[in-house]
Amino acid sequence: MTGPPRQGLSPRAKELVEKGDLDLLTSHANELVTERSWDQLELLREHCRSALQRGKQLWAVSAYIEYRFCLDGPGKWAAHALEMASGRFTLGPLPEVAAGTHKWAELSPYLGGTPQGAMAAHERVLRGDDLSDDKVAGGMPQILDLPLRLAEWEPHYELAEYEPDKLSAPSPRLAPLVPVVSPSVPTTSANPPTGGDPGVLVALEDLAATWANESNGRVEAVAVRGHALDAVRALGAPAVAIVELPVATAISWMAWAAASGGAHGRRRGAAAGRFGAWAVLAALAGVWEDWPRNEKVLGEVAESTHWYAWGAGEPATGWTLNLALETGPPASRTAYAVVAADAY
Repeated sequence: MTGPPRQGLSPRAKELVEKGDLDLLTSHANELVTERSWDQLELLREHCRSALQRGKQLWAVSAYIEYRFCLDGPGKWAAHALEMASGRFTLGPLPEVAAGTHKWAELSPYLGGTPQGAMAAHERVLRGDDLSDDKVAGGMPQILDLPLRLAEWEPHYELAEYEPDKLSAPSPRLAPLVPVVSPSVPTTSANPPTGGDPGVLVALEDLAATWANESNGRVEAVAVRGHALDAVRALGAPAVAIVELPVATAISWMAWAAASGGAHGRRRGAAAGRFGAWAVLAALAGVWEDWPRNEKVLGEVAESTHWYAWGAGEPATGWTLNLALETGPPASRTAYAVVAADAY
C-alpha cells in the first residue's frame, strides 16, 4: 500500500489501546469507519497487533478492523486487508465478505496472486461475474478446481449477507413435505444398504462435515438399491414425509450446507459451498479425475437425478440437511440419503 505519509495514531486511540478496553476500541473503530478515516483505522489495527508484545490481548479488535475493511472499505483497502489477514476470528471468510460488497474491478487491481484473492474471485463468480477471461483471476492459484463462470445449469445460489455485527445466511426455501401414506417399514432384504458408490457417500457427508467436526452436529449418508424412501428408512427414520425438489433447489441446498459452519463451526463460504455441490455431482457422474472439463456431463447428471427433501416427523430446528436422491435406470436404481443436523 503506497501513498503520502500517514499521520500518527490519534492521542485518543493511543489512550484506548493502553487501556485495552475491547468494547471502547471496537466502538472507536466503528467511528473511524463512519468517518471513512481509513489511514487512522489501519494505524489502530497495527497498534492493536503490536500491543500483543506488551501482553495486551487486542487481537479481536485487530480482526474486527480487518473485517470492516473488507465489508466497508474502498477496494484498495478491502484488498489490502483481504491479503494480509486470515479472517480466523471474523463472522465469515474475508473473501466472501469483500466479494459481497465490492465488484471485481474494485478489488482486482490491488490483489496479488494469493489464495485469498483466488477465493474472492470465485465468490464474485457466484454473484454473476464471468471471470473466465480475466487475466488477474486467471493468474491466481487454483484453490478450487471450478470454472470462473457459472455453468448454464447452475442455480441461483443462496448468498450470505454481512453486517458489522451479524451474518444472515438462510437456507433455500423448500416446498412443504407430504406425509407418506404407507406405514414406515424397515429396509428389507430386497433393498438392503449396499454401500453404493463410496465417492458419492463421501461427497454427501462432506457437505456437512464442518457441522460434525467443528460443532455439535452429526451427518450420515447411506445407499440402497431402490427408491429414495428406502434409503431414508435405511437411516432409521421412523416416519417420513417427503417432497421432490427441482434440480436447482437441490443444488442450492447442497451448496448452502457446504458453505455453512453450522452452530459453532467456521463458515466455509459460498465458493466452498459451490465446490461441495459440484463434488456430489462429479461423484454421481464418475468424473472425479477431470470434472471442470465435464461440466456438461455434470449438468446432465443433475437433471437425470431425482432429488427429494424428507423429514422424520420432527420439527426442523437449527441447521438441517435431509436430502435423498435416486439415480440410474428403474431396473437397477440406486438411492442415497443423507441426514445432517446441528443446533445451538
